[in-house]
Amino acid sequence: MTGYAAPFKIPESVLVVIHTPAWEVLLIRRAGDDDHWQSVTGSKDWPEEPFEAAARREVMEETGIDTQAPGCLLTDWALENVYDIWPQWRHRYAPGVVRNRERLFGLRVPPGTPVRLNPREHLRWRWLPWREAADACFSPSNAEACLMLPRFSPPMGGGGAGLAR
Repeated sequence: MTGYAAPFKIPESVLVVIHTPAWEVLLIRRAGDDDHWQSVTGSKDWPEEPFEAAARREVMEETGIDTQAPGCLLTDWALENVYDIWPQWRHRYAPGVVRNRERLFGLRVPPGTPVRLNPREHLRWRWLPWREAADACFSPSNAEACLMLPRFSPPMGGGGAGLAR
């Protein structure tokens, strides 16, 4: 279509820490970035999209994991980060937008859950113990989220408040 311009990104996003009951965290490496290991992240597709829906969609798009599969539990941590958008990525947003609001989620998955990356976005994946995952994250807010995992997800499949399916 001639003259078509992609819409600007919405400055509201999700960060989803995917982990096993033993607190092994899935990290994915961004395409084109040698050392950019991260959890699943992504912006809303439209302003009214609920954060939970964005989290479920981004997990499926980036890892192929169905958040509603047996043994999976998506939890809204009811925490948000507000941060400056890196200058090299500001062109993706409307003029004058310089800050993003990010909602944090955890996704507990059974050990051995298969991962299918979208090669346009990510090239590699690995599971690391939660403290090592925090050390490997390039983003300080992502590292902090990994370190908060024990507070929001009891080990070995213990209780915790999850989202209704």
